[in-house]
Amino acid sequence: MTCNVHDMDIQRMPHEAVERLSMAEQHEWFRSVTSRRALIRGGLAGAGALVAGASVGTGSASAAPAPAPNTGGLLGKAERRAGASVIPFGRHLAYGPDPRTSMSVTWQVPALVDRPFVRIGCSPTDLGQRIPARLSVLRTPYESFTGPRNGLPPVHPTDLEQYYLTARIDHLTPGRTYFYTVGHDGYDPAAHPELGGPASFRTAPAGREKYTFTAFGDQDVNVDSLAMTAAIRRQAPAFHLIAGDLSYANGNGVGHVTDWGFDPRAWDTYFQLNDFVSASLPWQAVVGNHELEPWYSGDGYGGYRERFALPDAEQTTYYSFTHGNVAFLALDANDVAYEQAASLGYTAGAQTRWLTRRLAAFRADENIDFVVAYFHHCGYCTAPAHSSDDGVRGTWGPLFDQYAVDLVINGHNHLYERTDPLKAGRATAKAPIGSTVTTTTHGTTYIVAGCAGDSHYNFDVPDSYQGAVHDVDSVTSTTHNPAGGKTAETVEWSRVRYTGYALLAVDVDPGGHGRTPELVVRGVNQFGAEIDRVTIRRT
Repeated sequence: MTCNVHDMDIQRMPHEAVERLSMAEQHEWFRSVTSRRALIRGGLAGAGALVAGASVGTGSASAAPAPAPNTGGLLGKAERRAGASVIPFGRHLAYGPDPRTSMSVTWQVPALVDRPFVRIGCSPTDLGQRIPARLSVLRTPYESFTGPRNGLPPVHPTDLEQYYLTARIDHLTPGRTYFYTVGHDGYDPAAHPELGGPASFRTAPAGREKYTFTAFGDQDVNVDSLAMTAAIRRQAPAFHLIAGDLSYANGNGVGHVTDWGFDPRAWDTYFQLNDFVSASLPWQAVVGNHELEPWYSGDGYGGYRERFALPDAEQTTYYSFTHGNVAFLALDANDVAYEQAASLGYTAGAQTRWLTRRLAAFRADENIDFVVAYFHHCGYCTAPAHSSDDGVRGTWGPLFDQYAVDLVINGHNHLYERTDPLKAGRATAKAPIGSTVTTTTHGTTYIVAGCAGDSHYNFDVPDSYQGAVHDVDSVTSTTHNPAGGKTAETVEWSRVRYTGYALLAVDVDPGGHGRTPELVVRGVNQFGAEIDRVTIRRT
């Protein structure tokens, strides 16, 4: 398809035309439109010149790194002295390549700063080590704001710039607590405690120990989202998994440049909302369909890569890490799910080949007992809103069976549902609340926990959870098929269903001294009440 960009603008791009374009084609079309605007109006020439590495005059959304620390900075001396008024916000941690010895800290500032840094030490009064941070400027042309949230047209519109800073801390000691602060020239909490006390984090242990991790998906930014973040804290986890759909800055979530209601400022609110928890424990996110932002890059993830520190040098949106005796696989389901076609197959099979290698390596490692995979789209869910996806089932399901993956965590459907253990898509046994299953015998347990704050979905059959059990023999549902439609199916594996805000809390017991390693998987609602429990064991 060809487009005469001189006769088109963002709002008039026909949706049926967008649906025929790949993510990369949409990005190039958007670049051409905003480039023409910049050349005519000179809209970005000044901003592009300010930041080293930016495309001067193109007007396209970009993620351009600033000069490296200690090279003289971006601003003049008078402006540098104003650094005390620029207060960091939105801190979030993520494991580095080895969770035992590395950690990344990412945060934001509302204006450009000079020489950003992290200070770290082993006590809150000893923060002597100063580590330079990388400053990135994420620029969004105002054409990307495809629908003002308050319904008013912009007056004297300007492009939005968001400033992200990231520092990776290496050579840490396993299983140790560290304290840190973030700052920049003119703002140093270590020198001025009145600016705020340090946060802390703990590295992963060198060996096997008991711990808890939490997980949910589909958070958004509202009062319920905030309550769910507080619910994480009550579980005192070592880290938190997020199964996609984070801020909903891109409200439509189908990966189109014409998506209505895109507002990147929602990310500022998201990180500020979660700071009181994400500043102290790793916030291990994966992408959902609402993270597809074609304005920034051809794969839709240019903005995501600036906002989140990813552990591998290739900056792929899929990765793995280990914590004690559990291996975790963070996957990008946009690559395989049939429901959203914009990114379907974008890795040309590379992610699935990588997944196969990682699963084989984990199962060959005598120190790994459990394997947990988490991603956004559901392989197994009976909620009619998004239901299940044959792309996920057909591509990854056989691998999960082959390598006896213990637990799969999904979002996408805004509710809680747990399956019976499955092999080849069929339940091998009923697993009521409080039961124990063995993966090698019974198969993989799938849980949807997309109930972290965004609006609720519903089931077509009654909820069934702890204290209100309503078992049904079968549920009629659908799956997304490769033709872009849905296929009806009747299933018997829907064991626990809950319509409400909830998270997963998983207690890891490495066993030993005659005890079998186990995962105690608990569904916990917004108020702290337990709605589900199942124990997964390895033999």
